[in-house]
Amino acid sequence: MARPSPLPASAVVAVTVLTLSTGLLTASPAQAATGTITGLAGKCLDVAGANSADGTAVQLYDCNGTAAQQWTVGSDGTVRALGKCLDVTGNSTADGAKVQLWSCSGGANQKWTVTAAHDIVNPQANKCLDVTDNSSANGARAQIWSCTGAANQKWTAPAADGGTTPSAPMAVAPYLYNGWGSPPNPTTITNATGVKWFTLAFVLSNGYCNPQWDGGRALTGGVDQQTVNTVRAGGGDIIPSFGGYSGNKLESSCSSAGELAAAYQKVIDAYGLKAIDIDIEADAYSNPTVQQRTVDALKTVKANNAGLKVYITIGTGQSGPDTSLINRAASSGLTVDAWAIMPFDFGGAGQNMGNLTVQAAEGLKSALKSAYGYGDDQAYRDMGISSMNGITDNNETVTVADFRTILGYAQQHHLARLTFWSANRDRPCTGGPADSCSGVSQSDWDYTRVFAAYTG
Repeated sequence: MARPSPLPASAVVAVTVLTLSTGLLTASPAQAATGTITGLAGKCLDVAGANSADGTAVQLYDCNGTAAQQWTVGSDGTVRALGKCLDVTGNSTADGAKVQLWSCSGGANQKWTVTAAHDIVNPQANKCLDVTDNSSANGARAQIWSCTGAANQKWTAPAADGGTTPSAPMAVAPYLYNGWGSPPNPTTITNATGVKWFTLAFVLSNGYCNPQWDGGRALTGGVDQQTVNTVRAGGGDIIPSFGGYSGNKLESSCSSAGELAAAYQKVIDAYGLKAIDIDIEADAYSNPTVQQRTVDALKTVKANNAGLKVYITIGTGQSGPDTSLINRAASSGLTVDAWAIMPFDFGGAGQNMGNLTVQAAEGLKSALKSAYGYGDDQAYRDMGISSMNGITDNNETVTVADFRTILGYAQQHHLARLTFWSANRDRPCTGGPADSCSGVSQSDWDYTRVFAAYTG
């Protein structure tokens, strides 16, 4: 995935604990919060036609930032938009009763509970806010229905305490590279987007199983240490990334799993880490010896570092990833917190990269089910996506709209990881050095803003 070289990445292994910050707005008073309510396919709960008249339909619609999609969740159990309440038509408790906008009355048909499982429940009916017929089409009506746990009943909403519904901590951490490309100041990104965690690339071997930044900069005390200090001063943290496409990899330079685990541990100890990211690309990924060495080293690291979450990220084809590393890990007894795919460099321009990402992710789900015996829900929650913003190495275009598609899929299935290469690229091109911009028309940090809305 992430790498300093503008060459196709064949595969990745990533071990990561990631963070999340949300993009939802907090309202005053503190007992209420205002923002979008997103559901099926990443679309928004919407008041039809932005009409505040009693009886106006409430529906699913593309998120557009209008007042018709700004909902205030209050500690009194109401969910309000345009000055009126989310209301079950006719005070009904029956499956299929439509939901509408209505003057707030304090009635039980206007009371809602936002749960940790991302349901919005009407306690009177003991039923869930539901998208009719599981349709993601614009205009699909909202209704109540017996709670099933299905995707058309899952919502991400502001929380009445001024936060958001419970989220997966450290799920969004864009890659940041200090080696070249006019690296941005992480504080600037945090102030603009709310994202506070960054995956700091790259830790490599100096040729002798000794970890250094880019294989040549001291592990502590230099520009990378300064970035760590800056991010932590802003309330976030960093995830060192081992590897990338170029340079000497620790996984290949170290001669045994024990030596490799010790190299990882040196970096963990130097920074008091909560996470590491191991990015194995090119020939190293396809080498069975290196794969097994990595799996065994990660088992040691997990055993010696309680609370360190392990995320493994690998390259993928359009229908899913090569399963060799997944199967090797499963057969060796290595369980991880998420397997993530890098859904780009498929080859060729003009493709819908959002749809291809979803297609590849479904292939990953099938691979995890096969290797580990997971059910659908557990497989999804053990998955992640590491995309690339803008023009890829193979001249594909991953647009901001594609990121919204990816966000919707991640929200729907509660993926464990959602990140991308890279923060350096998340700005328009102005003739800067390679990989310092996206190559598409955008404003600064547009891609980061999309993923910042992820709530796990």
